[in-house]
Amino acid sequence: MTETFKEALHQRALLADGAVGTEIYRRGVFINRCFDELSLSQPDLIRSIHEDYQAAGADIITTNTYGAQELRLGQYGLAEKQESIVRAGVRLAREAAGPECFVAGSMGPLPHLIKPSGPISAATARENYRQQAELMLDEGVDVFVLETFRQLGMLEEAVGAVRAVSSDIPIIASFAFKPVRHYFVGPTPEEVSAAVATWDVDVLGTNCVNGPQPMLEIVERMQVSTGIPVCAMPNAGQPEQVDGRTLFLASPEYMAEYARRFVQAGVRIVGGCCGTTPEMTREMRSFLESVEPKRRRIEVKPVAPRQAGIMDEQPLPMRSRWGSRIGNEFAISVELDAPRGLDASRCVEGAQLLADHGVQAINIADGPRATARMSALALAMQVESAVDIDVIVHYCCRDRNLLGMQMDLLGAHSLGIRNVLCVTGDPPKMGNYPDATGVFDLDSVQLVRAVRNLNCGIDFGGDPMGEQTQFVIGCGCNPAYEPLEHEVEKFRRKLEAGAEFVFSQPLYEPAILERFLEAIRPFPHIPFFVGILPLASSKNAEFLHNEVPGMSVPKPIRARLAKAAGRDAQRREGIAIAADTLRHARSLEGISGAYIFPPFGRYSAVLDVINLVENAEVRAEI
Repeated sequence: MTETFKEALHQRALLADGAVGTEIYRRGVFINRCFDELSLSQPDLIRSIHEDYQAAGADIITTNTYGAQELRLGQYGLAEKQESIVRAGVRLAREAAGPECFVAGSMGPLPHLIKPSGPISAATARENYRQQAELMLDEGVDVFVLETFRQLGMLEEAVGAVRAVSSDIPIIASFAFKPVRHYFVGPTPEEVSAAVATWDVDVLGTNCVNGPQPMLEIVERMQVSTGIPVCAMPNAGQPEQVDGRTLFLASPEYMAEYARRFVQAGVRIVGGCCGTTPEMTREMRSFLESVEPKRRRIEVKPVAPRQAGIMDEQPLPMRSRWGSRIGNEFAISVELDAPRGLDASRCVEGAQLLADHGVQAINIADGPRATARMSALALAMQVESAVDIDVIVHYCCRDRNLLGMQMDLLGAHSLGIRNVLCVTGDPPKMGNYPDATGVFDLDSVQLVRAVRNLNCGIDFGGDPMGEQTQFVIGCGCNPAYEPLEHEVEKFRRKLEAGAEFVFSQPLYEPAILERFLEAIRPFPHIPFFVGILPLASSKNAEFLHNEVPGMSVPKPIRARLAKAAGRDAQRREGIAIAADTLRHARSLEGISGAYIFPPFGRYSAVLDVINLVENAEVRAEI
């Protein structure tokens, strides 16, 4: 790995693998066997499980050492084989992980509780974990995952044992909560968070017992109670007995959808526990691409100041009318969705309607939510030839490899396209062709840098072109993302890469916008456009909040819509909420305009929002 586990943890959400134990069972090994010992007697089986998770897209491969403590192995008469079992478990995981994945040394609870709840002394527990930790550390694990603990005292002894052998190895401390109706059997998420916060651990986690839905509530409660990064590894639903076998029946899509929700809620590591499979991990990776694309090996390097063939970028106002406008007036851009078929006339008519009512720009999404539509570049050409309005083209990394992206952008420039918004793109699994392959050679930060290189006469491979493009480069941001520092850091990297204006995700709370603006205040200023999406109904708000990546509709806003009687009243309330956001944006220093989404393609709703604000301002002046 070129980065450490701690570096990766603070740069992006990480995907852990799924179950090892239930996967061994699923592949035909009965539960009366010692699963840890299989690393010696059936190494090909264990290696194949790790390899399947690695191929599915996991960032973290967990060792088959969950019960490899002297006390547990002793129950099988294998205590004397502990060293060979632990070392084999780590080596098999390392072989499968390769250079792209981290290896997590798994340590589970002892077979009995520690005193006074059970017969094991704290000293015995710590010594068992110390022996196991020394062996795994000697084999070179990247991180320890202490998982499925149900007794805080035992988890504390395990943490202490790891820290006794290493003061800096990362530790994930994961507790298995058992909720029963409205209370917990054992400590609550708040109590566990308060205790673990006083220990020297890097990640606070929860795994096992619960399926995705109840675990989401648990991690939300944990996050409120601690500043430590949080990890979530749910079971694949609740187990069921089918023909004498214990099975977990949650679908890969269900697990993947909740993995995305976990990350949107601020969880830094997601994965799976009992019943999760490599197929589920593969789906999780696909869904997580919509939130935080996996790190790629392709690197787009910034141009060096003295690099041969580099050209000075043209001043922003000389590149396009949009470039001369942004930052000098409050501008509004409205999103225009390309048609699903061949006829773009309604889109062109919509652009004309907006231009007639004073809207300065339209922006065309590039296959939003991974739906197959007319090319954004093709629609942009039709609009530009018929309507006097600035056109901004979204360009995403999902569908083209590095070569295709450079060819597209050079071709677009030759046709007169100048304004580009660089985005990562939603994964194919979200769209109407879920079996399509997502490419993602680059992410949005790398794409911004690559386009800026074109503006300096340098191609994607770092070679001089002898000519230069004149793109005005935009990027996106999500001020409501949690944890905030991760979104701020990503925004900083987009600025360093060369972003020249930014469109935000739709916002509904002024405090969230102001918090983000304050966080980015130390950075160089670029024109900032506030995202506004008029909500069409209470049902629409719930769908956007729960199902659409990057969207967050606060509970008070959803409640405000729900109180409105009838769909028409809810639509009017949604327009009023959007008008409040636009009005507030106009009053803020550092805001250059608004980026408005027409709900369900209704451009009249956009004009309703604008008119509501402008009429209110006229009345205020009178």
